[in-house]
Amino acid sequence: MTASSSTSPFRRVLDRWLDELATERGLAANSLVAYRRDLVRMEDDLRRQGVEPLAADSAALTAHQRRLLRAGLAPRSLRRALASMRGFYGHLVARGERPDNPAEHLLPPRKLQQLPKVLSEAEVGALLAGPDVGERLGLRDKAMLELLYATGLRVSELVGLTLAQLRLDEGFLVAFGKGSKERIVPVGEQAESWLRRYLVEVRGGLLRGRHATVFLNHRGAPLTRQGFWKILEAYGRHAGIRALSPHVLRHSFATHLLEHGADLRAVQMMLGHSDISTTQIYTHIHQQRLRSLYDRFHPRA
Repeated sequence: MTASSSTSPFRRVLDRWLDELATERGLAANSLVAYRRDLVRMEDDLRRQGVEPLAADSAALTAHQRRLLRAGLAPRSLRRALASMRGFYGHLVARGERPDNPAEHLLPPRKLQQLPKVLSEAEVGALLAGPDVGERLGLRDKAMLELLYATGLRVSELVGLTLAQLRLDEGFLVAFGKGSKERIVPVGEQAESWLRRYLVEVRGGLLRGRHATVFLNHRGAPLTRQGFWKILEAYGRHAGIRALSPHVLRHSFATHLLEHGADLRAVQMMLGHSDISTTQIYTHIHQQRLRSLYDRFHPRA
């Protein structure tokens, strides 16, 4: 008898859950058939990946969702498959047979297709190595890129940054996000070092007039959002990175923090998200990247 037969532990739990839905909730026969089909398909797919369905984690279920998406499953069917997984694993949690529901925070199909672009750490390294720090505008650009990646600031927060917001002796800056909401953001040693060099060696020579904006253009005026976009895109092309935007660096900042063990709540605070659900998109990116690396490099993936 194979592991995927009707007498397997997974199928026995599935039968029990469907019986409960039929008797206690009076679920229609068609719905029960659809749930069974979704979960049997999930079981078969997970077993092909070497995953025991009863012990599957959110990364395995996210990868399963993506395989369904690539197979051309309709959005309505994808939504029902997600509901099936959430209900099934929720049943296990309710009975004390699992401590968590790995499907609880899975993305719905629309968002599943819209995970933001994230650079690899090697790509970030290539980007940050682009500016010629022997030139004054190159040193300015180096400071801006290092600070953006070190803090995850929005582009509007970066170009609007003033001297009064810098607390470099304490290792942080004060950012003003959407709705002028204030938050404290740590500044890493590398970014702090380059920023100090820019302030001492370059800013005074660029400055025209009296204003407190940190980053200035070649005419001595505050750098604009559009001006920074052009600078970033040019360095992106030089590093071989297509479709680079300031928000890609913000996404990369958050994802790399999580990959190195940062707490999701801490990342939420640094990004200035009012709702943790907004920040959770980065856990899905992290899980997807882990699965991709596993599939590429594990000898028995």
